[in-house]
Amino acid sequence: MSREQVSLYDPLTDQVCGVAPRDEVRARNLPHAGTAVLLTDSAGRVYVHRRTDTKDVYPGRWDCWAGGVVAAGETPADAAVRELAEELGVRDVSLEPLSQQWYRDEHVHYLAVTFRAVYDGPVTLQADEVAEGTWMTWDELRVLLDDPHRPFVPDGRLAIEQLMSQGLVNAGLPR
Repeated sequence: MSREQVSLYDPLTDQVCGVAPRDEVRARNLPHAGTAVLLTDSAGRVYVHRRTDTKDVYPGRWDCWAGGVVAAGETPADAAVRELAEELGVRDVSLEPLSQQWYRDEHVHYLAVTFRAVYDGPVTLQADEVAEGTWMTWDELRVLLDDPHRPFVPDGRLAIEQLMSQGLVNAGLPR
């Protein structure tokens, strides 16, 4: 059985500097890249989902970003397209680049490359990765972020709170 290979990234240059098996990246918290796509609809809602309890990082937590690690040989944009299709069944949408920044905690160390996609079609959840999901208004998302009984992934929380605090929600992202 082959092991999934992940591109390693240099935190000083933001460039690929090697490859390692995914399980080793997780076990040693190696620096890599990950993508995150904020899925919105034309009514201005955000798609929010809860991760399955079997995820290797932040199991069972809520998130408003669909994404994952950049595989060996992939660009972050290619990974974002793949992850959006895998996790939410969303295909054939344009990705708008949002931001790129490093995130690190005791579980992950990665270059977060974020995008937004606008989509009005059906969402099909990947049962292995997404337990449940729903469309929320920005105000409903803010309530979720403040709810201690429904924990949110820390990296996703940071990214969406930065968007909201920078006024980017009001300046181009639907409310």
